[in-house]
This record gives sequence, structure tokens and C-alpha cells, in this order.
Amino acid sequence: MPEGDTVWNTARVVEKALAGEVLTGSDFRVPQLATTDLTGWTVAESASRGKHLLLRLTREGREPHTLHSHLRMEGAWRAYTPGERWTGRPAHLIRVALKTARSVAVGYHLHELALIPTADEEKLVGHLGPDLLGADWDPAEAVRRISGKPSASIAEALLDQRNLAGVGNLYKAETLFLRGLWPWTPVEKVKDLMGTVVLAQKLVASNRGRWTQTTTGSLRRGQTSYVYGRRAQPCRRCAGPIQKAEQDDRVTYWCPRCQPDRTGS
Repeated sequence: MPEGDTVWNTARVVEKALAGEVLTGSDFRVPQLATTDLTGWTVAESASRGKHLLLRLTREGREPHTLHSHLRMEGAWRAYTPGERWTGRPAHLIRVALKTARSVAVGYHLHELALIPTADEEKLVGHLGPDLLGADWDPAEAVRRISGKPSASIAEALLDQRNLAGVGNLYKAETLFLRGLWPWTPVEKVKDLMGTVVLAQKLVASNRGRWTQTTTGSLRRGQTSYVYGRRAQPCRRCAGPIQKAEQDDRVTYWCPRCQPDRTGS
């Protein structure tokens, strides 16, 4: 699933293509919006909120509206010049195309695609915790929310978008490795929740503006992560084998030596 920085970067792609432009056409390929025509609307802003994309639209004499989408696992937006071939994904995965005089933005395999009054955005994203890449980022609030479920595992807590918006499996695993935390550690037994939350935000923010995600500082293939995606490979710290296991319907990676179970269970 795309992490918060990927969604932020995607919002910039759409913003560069459409912001400030008047739409000359729209093509929705989902039943609920099949008859919607956004011709004449101006794209005011392309924003991200955690893992949600919010394309804000205005038109004189009309209430501002927002086109909301979620990338989930496979979603993506691509920008093209008029007349350029749309090569981002197979055509049957296209869910929407937005056209202007100078560019076309195409959304592939998008989820939760909806057009709503901008005033109602909170109905879709109001449940989210502080956005790691947003102006509302507040680590103290994130800690407060995480602490509300003391028996939850720290891995589960970091992935819960109601606690903090933008952490996915990659940053969860890498944050816990760097903090030396066993993924199944209950929140109530994490000694420094603030330090863990702050590190997660720093890791996500460090990759804002680029598509290659790294937590090690290296952009070389195979050297971008400490544990994520490295099952059975040697730990970069202790040389022991990295482990992979199912956790809360997701997979997790960790180093048993560097992240031992200190809960006494």
C-alpha cells in the first residue's frame, strides 16, 4: 500500500498538471460518476491527507467541490500532454481522466472515488489522525491517540490511520527496527512513544519529493531498507537473519536480535 510520502508526491504530480487550469473535459469510468461532467470547473488545489487525495475544484456561482480518491494498493495518477499516449497502466484500469488545454491527468485503479462538496471533506477524512506531512502534524496528539489503546501492539498502532495518517508497512517496520522495538510490543510497554512517533514522521518526510524510498540513506537497489522486504537476509547491524511473519492481517519484518521480545511474555 502506498505510504504517505507516495500519496504526497502523487498529489504534486496532479497539481503540476492541473492546478490553476480550467477543465476542458472529464471522463469518469465508474458507475457512480459515469454521467458527471466537470467541464468548466477550475482546479484550485491538489492535496493529500494521509493516504487520501483531495482535488479541490471551483466554479463561479457554484459551491466548491472536491474529487476524493484513495490509492490503496494499486492506484496511481499519471500526467500527459494532450495527444500523448496514455501508457501508465492498461486502459481497463482507468477510472477517470481530467483534461485541460495543456495537460491530462489520468487516474488508474483508484478506490473510493467520490465527488463531494468541499465543505463535506471532513465526512471522509475527519476520522484521520494528524497528517505526518501536513500542516496539522502534532506528535503529541498522535501519542495521545495511540495511548488510547494500551493493549494494542505498537505495529498495529502505527498503521492505524486514526492515530497518525501516513504510515504504511514499510515505515512501520523500519521505525520499529531503528527503535529496537519488537513489533508485538503492547503500546503500554513502549517506553518512549513520543520518540517512536517522531522518528516515523522523520522517515516519511525524508522521502518527500522523490519516488525512491530509503530509510538507510542509500538509494542503491537492495540497500534502501534495514528490514522491510529482506526476509532471511542478514541484518545490517548484527548479521542475524531478518524474519517475516503475519501480523494483524499484514506482514511484518524484524530482526529478532536487534528487536527482542522484552515484554516478559
